[in-house]
Amino acid sequence: MIPRRQFLQTLALAAATPVIGATVAKPDFRLRYLLSSAMYGEMPLDAILPEVAKTGCEAIDIWCRVHGNQREQITAMGDDAFAALLATHQVKLGVSTRYPLGPTGLQDEMQWLKKFGGGIIVTGSKGPSEPSGAAAKAGILAFLEQMKPHVARAEQAGVTIAIENHDRQLLHHPDSLRYFAEFNRSPHLGIAFAPHHLHAWTDQIPALIRDLGAKQISFMYFQEHSDGIRQKVAKEIEMKQLPGFGGGLDYRPLLKALIDIRYTGYVEIFMHPTPRGIPILPTVAAITGAINQSRAYVESCLREVGG
Repeated sequence: MIPRRQFLQTLALAAATPVIGATVAKPDFRLRYLLSSAMYGEMPLDAILPEVAKTGCEAIDIWCRVHGNQREQITAMGDDAFAALLATHQVKLGVSTRYPLGPTGLQDEMQWLKKFGGGIIVTGSKGPSEPSGAAAKAGILAFLEQMKPHVARAEQAGVTIAIENHDRQLLHHPDSLRYFAEFNRSPHLGIAFAPHHLHAWTDQIPALIRDLGAKQISFMYFQEHSDGIRQKVAKEIEMKQLPGFGGGLDYRPLLKALIDIRYTGYVEIFMHPTPRGIPILPTVAAITGAINQSRAYVESCLREVGG
């Protein structure tokens, strides 16, 4: 375990590090970073939006309770005030993460996202919990059938519904991911690919990325599993969810797979604090510094694999 004093010194240095360009890889491949509002807990939007550029991100991902409350902040201030904030800070809305609505309750959110030029809504799946084999195939086929009218609405709105492969849900086991890719025919329905929920199959992640391909992966988390995801642990352990903080996931084969499929979607450096809804670190500067430290690590891995 990293000594606490050394750990805090590392974060302080990261916060003071000059912002790295959004890409240091070859010009024919780059990662498109997205900033999650939930990393800042329930801090106000006018404090978060300036950090989009500072973290080398292309757009903002707006989260709602219980992970953050920025979606509720927008409802309280009104859409016009939110639009003014985006314009003031020159920030693009890229994603709305709306787990509480579920995959079949997104109609109003689609229109709201379209209004601001956003492209993706991230949510979970419905069906049996963590099936594999034939049960996964049956569950995915039923889910895709259920989703047809909602995907049609997404197409009309020009947005994509991205379903996270999440534990305790239908889309979780590698079998379910591969069946989703086999039977999904719509470019307006895809996967929010989450490596941290595949920690039981870490060695399969690069192959899964290639099997799914860029047409099925609409969004990707850069997060890894940690004992701190759902229980209170030392901050050093909790932070291991972030790339480059000692969690152990080798990002090089993962990034090589993204290069091979010519992935062009968003990637989001992310972690879960415990309890939910708090910022991952006490200050805006510290949070931004940690994200930049992770991004520098990811970009160093990208250089190693020839991105």
